Amino acid sequence: MQLLLKSIFTCALFVIFVYATAQSLAKVQQNDERYTLLNGTSSSGSNLSRDHFLSRRLRQAGQGEEGEQGAPVRIDDENKDDPLQASGPEEEELRECSEGLVLPLWMPQRNISIGDRLVRGFVYFLLLVYLFVGVSIIADRFMASIEAITSIERAVVVRGPHNEKQVMHVRIWNETVANLTLMALGSSAPEILLSVIEIYAKDFESGDLGPGTIVGSAAYNLFMIIAVCMIWIPTGEVRRIRHLRVFTVTAAFSIFAYVWLWLILSVFTPGIIAVWEAIVTLLFFPLTVLWAYIAERRLLVYKYMDKNYRVNKRGTVVAGEHDQVEMDAEKGGPRGSISTPTTRGGEAEAFDEARREYIQVLTELRQKYPDAELEQLEMMAQEQVLARSNKSRAFYRIQATRRMVGSGNLMRKIQERAHSDLTEVKAQLHPSEDDDGDEPTRVYFEPGHYTVMENCGEFEVRVVRRGDISNYATVSFETQDGTASAGTDFVGKRGQLNFPPGVDEQRFRIEVIDDDVFEEDECFYIRLFNPSENLKLAVPQIATVMILDDDHAGIFAFTDSAFEISESVGLYEVKIMRYSGARGTVIVPYWTESGTATPGKDYEETHGELVFENNETEKIIEVLILEESSYEKDVSFKVHIGEPRLAPDDINKESFFNRFFEKHEHTGDPTHDELAAKIEEVEKKLPQDLTELDRILLLSKPRNGELTTAYVRIRESQEFKATVDKLVAKANVSAVLGTSSWKEQFKDALTVLPSDETDFDNDDEVEEEVPSCFSYISHFVCLFWKVLFAFVPPTDICGGYVTFVVSIFVIGVITAIIGDAATYFGCALNIKDSVTAILFVALGTSIPDTFASMIAAKHDEGADNCIGNVTGSNAVNVFLGIGLAWTIAAVYHSSQGMTFNVEPGTIGFAVALFCGEALIAILLIMVRRWTKGIGAELGGPKVSKYISAGILVFLWVSYVVICTLEAYDVIQI
Repeated sequence: MQLLLKSIFTCALFVIFVYATAQSLAKVQQNDERYTLLNGTSSSGSNLSRDHFLSRRLRQAGQGEEGEQGAPVRIDDENKDDPLQASGPEEEELRECSEGLVLPLWMPQRNISIGDRLVRGFVYFLLLVYLFVGVSIIADRFMASIEAITSIERAVVVRGPHNEKQVMHVRIWNETVANLTLMALGSSAPEILLSVIEIYAKDFESGDLGPGTIVGSAAYNLFMIIAVCMIWIPTGEVRRIRHLRVFTVTAAFSIFAYVWLWLILSVFTPGIIAVWEAIVTLLFFPLTVLWAYIAERRLLVYKYMDKNYRVNKRGTVVAGEHDQVEMDAEKGGPRGSISTPTTRGGEAEAFDEARREYIQVLTELRQKYPDAELEQLEMMAQEQVLARSNKSRAFYRIQATRRMVGSGNLMRKIQERAHSDLTEVKAQLHPSEDDDGDEPTRVYFEPGHYTVMENCGEFEVRVVRRGDISNYATVSFETQDGTASAGTDFVGKRGQLNFPPGVDEQRFRIEVIDDDVFEEDECFYIRLFNPSENLKLAVPQIATVMILDDDHAGIFAFTDSAFEISESVGLYEVKIMRYSGARGTVIVPYWTESGTATPGKDYEETHGELVFENNETEKIIEVLILEESSYEKDVSFKVHIGEPRLAPDDINKESFFNRFFEKHEHTGDPTHDELAAKIEEVEKKLPQDLTELDRILLLSKPRNGELTTAYVRIRESQEFKATVDKLVAKANVSAVLGTSSWKEQFKDALTVLPSDETDFDNDDEVEEEVPSCFSYISHFVCLFWKVLFAFVPPTDICGGYVTFVVSIFVIGVITAIIGDAATYFGCALNIKDSVTAILFVALGTSIPDTFASMIAAKHDEGADNCIGNVTGSNAVNVFLGIGLAWTIAAVYHSSQGMTFNVEPGTIGFAVALFCGEALIAILLIMVRRWTKGIGAELGGPKVSKYISAGILVFLWVSYVVICTLEAYDVIQI
């Protein structure tokens, strides 16, 4: 079916072109013969060309030799017998190709054969195509600057859920205003500038090329682009207009714009455009923007309309239209829990929505890739958020042009952008700790705390030097008593450490004295002092050494009473310490208890026993924290340890009592059973009956310390939260469109990249593809334009305003050349400017928008970028393009005491025909939306979408055919 539509479309254009060319060339031949009969000589023998002769006679018939060239011609009675004047309407064809504004005229203009005309027409046609490519490329630079300008953000302070202040960045430009002003100007700049430049080139007289291009482009956009997008939607999918109120306003104004043209051309002051008519036409442009903004923001009368509320895909209740609620229901209902609307403002809610989407994408990726690292998942999530985010009109326009000219795919650039965003965010959260060359060299203990067993013998202490290590340095050290005393618990030591050049650490050893006396854990200190001149003491300059007594089983407890962890921690380790003894094998039971945290949802419940081997001082309890990717989680649960007990006798007798009484056993003193019996006897005594010896004997048994219960609080990771906030703030697709340097622009201009589209809904690895043959051909064909426009300033300069000014100037120059080339093309083949505008210029300026709309139709969740922007552009083109040009001309003529004359002719007929067909097209779109079996403007069942597309194609073909026939007087109006 697609092939059939394309064939019909191509054949219709070919037939129209051949017919128009044949008719024009036939009239040229007839006029040449008539000119010979009238002058009695051939054209080759005449001193004046046929066109120049007619031009002079027409000027003489109008206002005389000194009259205005562009004034209307009136046949006086004295010329009625002149065979040239009396020859009828065919005299219009006897015109010479006048010199253009920029492009030189192809000389000579006399004695041109039919073959020569065809060759010239073909050359001009190729030139037009190449110019269209050039203006499309520079228009994309223009659109990138507009995207940079409309993406300017401001910082706002809002209150969070817990009344805390949050600073976030929101866009200054409203989306609707941006689309109808700068975005519309960016996509329609060639048509608008062509209309203005034509007025200037014709000495402020009206022409057919500019207005004809605007009307023809409007017809193509409304009929053909929407038809193509209908078919382009994959089977079974639909696209609906989300901002229906805005679409209604722009659609009404797009039709009213052409009704207004008809009124001022044919009703109010036929053939004359008054100053007030031109100014009012121009003022309708800001009125359209204002009304669309009011509709989008629900101001004035819109706030009294019925409001329905829906839960959007991120779980936020927002005001919506009835159709939107139905659309969400068709998708299976909203996701997430319903929350009451906040009063934080639309900007803050939009930021929260983007943040929830990022969290949701990250959760899906975590489930799909459970073994992947968090940083990798964050980068993938950022890619998908950028790829799925709402794209502007500029994005799709630039995306389409890049794929056409072999400059790659913007989706690939999104991957690079996501990686750079994450790298930048991580660098901000973890600033580099590189040593400053001006700082002095530092020396300190590493680590600053040591825990050793009483029976360890000796242990090693490490001192490091940081900074400039190229010099010789020294530092002294000495031990200091704490609760542990030198000579009793450890061997005191004092000395000097030498750091030769290039050496950054030194080590020394301290001896610990073991005894058989039960005692609490003790500590002592090691101090650094007396550094050399080029050395500075840094923290920790005092190391703490903890000596754990190994003469009894020990005390068991958590290291802290509460732990605060991130929900993204995964497997969390809760540490159990054994102190005041480490002899023997001890079993400690443990278990978890739920609190506000739910087992199976927030964490996995666990229980078991820890086995502390002889001299083992710490163990860990592993608790799996389940990741929900909740941004503001705050729940807790408990971890308990039970009463410790010695290992069973078959293990215990070898690991505890035998070792405890090894001093007596090797002397042959059989006191093992006696002391064990004494311990059991002491355990039966009352606390007040215990002696000091009894207390020491009881210390040999394992027992719990004070911290037997630990509270584990699960909260969102502060780093993760900061990462999410920063990445969401950076999730701006406009940054992908812009450039930061001329180097980047020239690199892009000279590089061929594959244009195959990457599907970001598929997270599987995609092999790197090489550019296709078409990509290479497109690249080399467009290389001149790409290198030339690489000189345009990057968008990072002055926020894109410099790029904006330079780009629109270049577009104006190329558009002027296009106007000259189109006029020469029509003149060579004797095709009227109105037909050239509708058949060639309108299509050339609209082809990039066609591909942009196709990409938007496939990737957007709505149809606003396909349909809403079409109607908005049509209204803006008339009000701004024709309104601005006619205002300039009307004011100029008024200042000269004259009137600005515009012959309704073909323009009036084309406007009236377009209005009628546009009403049919919009009615068809609305019927598709309200039809139960379709329910959307684009896509839907295969048969219905092809029938609808066929109707729109028929409307456009009939519009072009009828306008062409009317221009050549085949149809008399």
